[in-house]
Amino acid sequence: MPGPPRGHAGRGRGLGRMNYRERALTFECCGERLVGVLAEPAEVSDVGVVIVVGGPQYRAGSHRQFVLLARTLAAAGVSVLRYDYRGMGDATGPMRSFEDTGPDIAAGIGALQSACPAIGRIVLWGLCDAASSALIYWSGTLDPRIAGMVMLNPWVRSDATIAKTHLKHYYGRRLLERDFWAKVARGKVGIGGAVMAVAGKLAAARGRPHKSGQTVAPVFQDRMAEGLRTFAGPVLILLSGRDLTAKEFLEYVNSSPRWSGLLDRGNVERHHVAEADHTFSTARWRSEVETRTLDWLRRKLDSGHA
Repeated sequence: MPGPPRGHAGRGRGLGRMNYRERALTFECCGERLVGVLAEPAEVSDVGVVIVVGGPQYRAGSHRQFVLLARTLAAAGVSVLRYDYRGMGDATGPMRSFEDTGPDIAAGIGALQSACPAIGRIVLWGLCDAASSALIYWSGTLDPRIAGMVMLNPWVRSDATIAKTHLKHYYGRRLLERDFWAKVARGKVGIGGAVMAVAGKLAAARGRPHKSGQTVAPVFQDRMAEGLRTFAGPVLILLSGRDLTAKEFLEYVNSSPRWSGLLDRGNVERHHVAEADHTFSTARWRSEVETRTLDWLRRKLDSGHA
């Protein structure tokens, strides 16, 4: 159960902004204690956002992105919970993989609804492997409380995808740079060895035969695809323009039959944040993420206040 309220009140800036408060919550998950911060507007709508935190990470986010996002949404009328899952930040328990955080996501949803009983619809918001966790959670539970998802630079990492991405987007670009060839001429770059190493990973990833009759567990990327295929609610995907993880995601989607056409579905909206890096490290990039998230919430879920 959520712990007693603690924290401070804040006031949003600009027209259409309202007062909100922040308070600490503690709640249980599989016998461990999770710790979070709820940003709660003065007038609570029936839509709430649960920020799924990736690892290794904690509830503030890189460059305090999750703090700032939660406050922006709360000032616009949307309740937001950001919290540490088991083994991270101030939560107890052993560290775990992003593939195994389903109970933590369920616990976060329950804590938000317990603290704000008016909330009936939940949006899962996640960056990198947290976005992957959100899709995996849905595919495994079909939780009817989930009304929408926001995913930033989803994680689909494998030996094959990272090799392809490096060959196309790193080495391909580097081969056109004068500075690169100057370093090669001076013997400071071993291009042959690097390319051979990447090519070796590609060959290894492609050449893993399965024995006849062998049952192969679905890889997490397939579970993500199944989640997106079966989810009928609105989905917002934000991709950084200068991020190999984002490029790797697109490479995987474009080459995997299981992902074919999923990003073109009518419920999926996609935007590129030009020039942004993986963690949206500048105020301008973070502001664009906040603006696009809030605009999407208002248009797709009629949440917040104009």
